[in-house]
Amino acid sequence: MTLHVEHELHTRRKGRNYGLGLILTGFIAVIFGLTVVKVLELGNANQFERFDHVARPQLIPEEGAGE
Repeated sequence: MTLHVEHELHTRRKGRNYGLGLILTGFIAVIFGLTVVKVLELGNANQFERFDHVARPQLIPEEGAGE
């Protein structure tokens, strides 16, 4: 049975790794929150499909379709 003493460099790195992990988790939470708010704000799924910056004629309602 050997004694395993951890070097102080490893303890400093562990602290930095935990800090970086918290920062990355916070960043992911912000991006996820923005995505949820954007989807809920649109409300209608057709508006969500329409928001791709490309003109798609099948999504434009026809003028004489209701007559």
